[in-house]
Amino acid sequence: MNSKGADRIGVLTVGMGAVATTFLGGMFAVKKGLGLPVGSVSEMGTLPATDANKKVKVKEALPTLTTDQMIFGGWEITSDNAFEMARKSDVLDRYLLEQIKEELSEINPMKAVFDPKYVQFLEGDFVKTEKTKWEQAQAVRKDIREFKEKNNCDRMVVVWCASTENFIELGEEHETVEAFETALKEDSPNISPSMIYTYASIQEGAAYSNGAPNLSVELPALQKLAVEKSVPLAGSDFKTGQTLMKTIVAPGLKSRLLGVDGWFSTNILGNRDGKVLQSPASFKSKEVSKLGVLDDILEPEENKELYGELDHAVRINYYKPRGDNKEGWDNIDIHGWLGYPMQIKVNFLCRDSILAAPIVLDLVQFMDLAQRAGEKGIMDWMGFYWKSPLAHTGERAVHALHVQEEKLFAKLREFEAFFNKESEDSTSAKKQSFTAPTIQENQASLH
Repeated sequence: MNSKGADRIGVLTVGMGAVATTFLGGMFAVKKGLGLPVGSVSEMGTLPATDANKKVKVKEALPTLTTDQMIFGGWEITSDNAFEMARKSDVLDRYLLEQIKEELSEINPMKAVFDPKYVQFLEGDFVKTEKTKWEQAQAVRKDIREFKEKNNCDRMVVVWCASTENFIELGEEHETVEAFETALKEDSPNISPSMIYTYASIQEGAAYSNGAPNLSVELPALQKLAVEKSVPLAGSDFKTGQTLMKTIVAPGLKSRLLGVDGWFSTNILGNRDGKVLQSPASFKSKEVSKLGVLDDILEPEENKELYGELDHAVRINYYKPRGDNKEGWDNIDIHGWLGYPMQIKVNFLCRDSILAAPIVLDLVQFMDLAQRAGEKGIMDWMGFYWKSPLAHTGERAVHALHVQEEKLFAKLREFEAFFNKESEDSTSAKKQSFTAPTIQENQASLH
């Protein structure tokens, strides 16, 4: 087992609403023994046995972070502290919140980059006033830099936990770093706030993950910049409820060679994200993210007899009484032997932020390990956590959950070997530095 380091890691969330405060509240609750980090691979997962390694807990195999090493902060469009935002988000119950009130109340947001043209139905009064997008990017960079210096952090990790932005097509301004920076200075409408945060994070050397379907980490310009700056980049869109079910069920149907004629998915939820998604432009971003999953898993172009006529539809409806407790229905029309029809019905009553919180924790842990191991650019091995996982140019993204899990664990085993060697090298160097003067002293004493 590797020893835990004494490094301090700045953890910044873009948005301090339901997802972020559920994550933050959960971290303090776990520290106080008020609950378990259920759903977190980094905290509760086990690496499978291999020919060279036995089964071992992830947190025993790798030098993951303790809560004391994480310094939390973030941006929000209101000035409410994390406790006030958690209370308004109404995910964690009041009894639990009162027990972690002191810790959450100490986390105050920084002013956010916000433009209502990209996110409908939200208003913010705690936003940056810089006039150009270039100036806004520099302001975010300054926030990251000052947070790191003020809190004496060794490294930084940034996770987008804010709402879904309007759908944007890739354009020329997204192709190169030069074109992107020119677009920032010219206030191009094709540069959204999430792109600004991604750019600023990379420039400041902070590992960045995109928890929404916003076009940001997919930009060739930002992917190139991440490689140049040796920054890990991951996304997009937390895989929590309905899509999680699809990545579990669809691979099973494909493995059994059962045909799928149609897959109709609908959701109701009443949180801030649900409200934003009533905008057709924002929903388009989410729809594209959700619809791509089945095509990538079932590969209809290669299995035309089974999936060539697949009709796939997704609906999301805002229903305020439901709050963060989303309900998803899936009607799956399948066929078997001789084409005889069958159906599968899935009714998933889930809690969006409860499912997303452990993902945020794993992203912080694994992206920080990636930084320490010298990883840069696209982290395609983290597809396990995303609806729209990134893939390297010319490669196809993997969506089947069991395959994604294998890739994740294979990478964690690589990290295990890396940090074990690093530890051995460090121990060896210390021994050499200790013995060298002793030898010199012995030689001097002979004279």
